[in-house]
Amino acid sequence: MTIQRFETGPRMSQIVVHGDTVYLAGIVANTTAGESVTKQTQEVLSIIDSHLAKAGSDKSKLLTATIYITDMKNFAEMNAVWDGWVSAGNTPARATVEVNLAGPKYGVEIMVIAAR
Repeated sequence: MTIQRFETGPRMSQIVVHGDTVYLAGIVANTTAGESVTKQTQEVLSIIDSHLAKAGSDKSKLLTATIYITDMKNFAEMNAVWDGWVSAGNTPARATVEVNLAGPKYGVEIMVIAAR
């Protein structure tokens, strides 16, 4: 079975496809880093949509999601955006954990695995 890698750099690939499974690296906000968790989550989910499309998948085929958030006080704020985005009836297995991210400007990071 072949492995496809997209947006590959010296440290990691943003998208890896093995068979009919799509693995995304953890996604953080680019343009909205440092802004509200709402804006960051919106941007992250938009990037996820784009990455999944590039791999021949979409959010209705999510299998798992791991959400890293820097402060659980923002859990409801992040969930409000997530709940409006996730495909009804196709919600993935999910975990949300509080962590320190790569820099203080990041409030949320999301990593998903999807079927193709």
